[in-house]
Amino acid sequence: MLEEKDHPLKEKIQALLEEAKIEKVSTYNKMLNYTIEIFETQGLGQEYYGYHNIDHELEVTYITLLAATWEKKIQKLNKSDIEYLFTAALFHDFDPQKLVDRPHEESVIQFISLDRELKKLIDEAELDIQIIMALILRTSYPWTGELKKKPEKLMKECFERSEITRNKPEKQTHYEELGWFLSVADRIGGYAIGDFSDSMEKAKKNAHAFAWHQSSIVRMSVNYFETLLNTESQMCRRVLHALPPEIRKNFMDTVLAFMNLRQKEIRIESKFEFENQKFQTKHDSVEERSSNDYIHALTSIYNELPQPLQLQKFGFANSIMDPNTILTTLRLSDKKNTIVGYAKGGPLENYDLYAGVEDENFGKKNTIFLEPIAMKMGYWGLGGGTRLRKVFSLMANTKRYRYLTSFALRDLIQKKMGSENVEFVTMIDPEHWDYYRVDLLAGIV
Repeated sequence: MLEEKDHPLKEKIQALLEEAKIEKVSTYNKMLNYTIEIFETQGLGQEYYGYHNIDHELEVTYITLLAATWEKKIQKLNKSDIEYLFTAALFHDFDPQKLVDRPHEESVIQFISLDRELKKLIDEAELDIQIIMALILRTSYPWTGELKKKPEKLMKECFERSEITRNKPEKQTHYEELGWFLSVADRIGGYAIGDFSDSMEKAKKNAHAFAWHQSSIVRMSVNYFETLLNTESQMCRRVLHALPPEIRKNFMDTVLAFMNLRQKEIRIESKFEFENQKFQTKHDSVEERSSNDYIHALTSIYNELPQPLQLQKFGFANSIMDPNTILTTLRLSDKKNTIVGYAKGGPLENYDLYAGVEDENFGKKNTIFLEPIAMKMGYWGLGGGTRLRKVFSLMANTKRYRYLTSFALRDLIQKKMGSENVEFVTMIDPEHWDYYRVDLLAGIV
């Protein structure tokens, strides 16, 4: 007997299944419980670092089912369509042994075809697994050019293996459209539930999983929404119109918030480019760090980091005032010397690193660990991070540390290896957020 797990969306999804008058609703509830159970036991629950966790899986299922239920009421979809959409949405990222956080639809359909319990539930629901796999393949993104060739070919193979669609072009077209419906609901779902801070956290997690630089988060998010609203406007309008007004408004408010944030970024870039705005870096003493205003300023910036990069979930304020902590702030050249970023770190022995990361120098007290550099949104990509890193390295050198270690995106580390004494210590997959070491006696990062 499968253990039932609670999730905030579970009861809402079950209520929608009842509302749609789905036959064999108990079987679909078993599917729901099985999915939650597998994600939780494989470490892909709500605490998982990436975007594609159980929250995303159920958000997409809920939004898809919500929109499909309305379309059934206006006779655009039938009961069978809802059953296939629900099942494909529930399993669209069902890859518990994933090597990367980003979706890999081929791995998903392979896992679905081999999982005995899942196949048993699909047979019990009297669904065609080939149709389910075809719908999931259609969620590949972006669905353009070379990137759609392989999933599109695999979809056609699924249609040929299915008795429902074999040699029936009109049926294939129908399920292709259902797959498109699911694909758009997938991309709306993550940003239609919760407030803007929830959406921003998801965007940061997604960027971390795709190894995007922090400076790209807002710009890439705006591109994502513009593609959805413009390039796929027909299906996007259809799905949004099928959602309740409050959810539709929530999604559009999120889109506008990202666009407004992008405008703010452009204004900041303009000040540096055309209005002589400059950065200043400052090494702050323990006495300077003890004020409430200082601690609040740094904590607010720290909270903007993606959760996977928040290596001190507890005791952040205390670490600021620790005399063993090296702390350098990035400030604007304005009257208030406004703090917009910082570089912070301390003895390696003070940190619990990610699982699987081992450092041979741990315990030798010769290594300073530089935490992920943090800056306010809008100030990334303007050279502030490089300045912070250099000043921090100089301070570490004066305190007679031999080595500096930290985490950075793999491509950035590889660029440094050409001109600086940098070496990989641990290459971490799937994030490409790797652990590296610098010999401070050989040069400053």
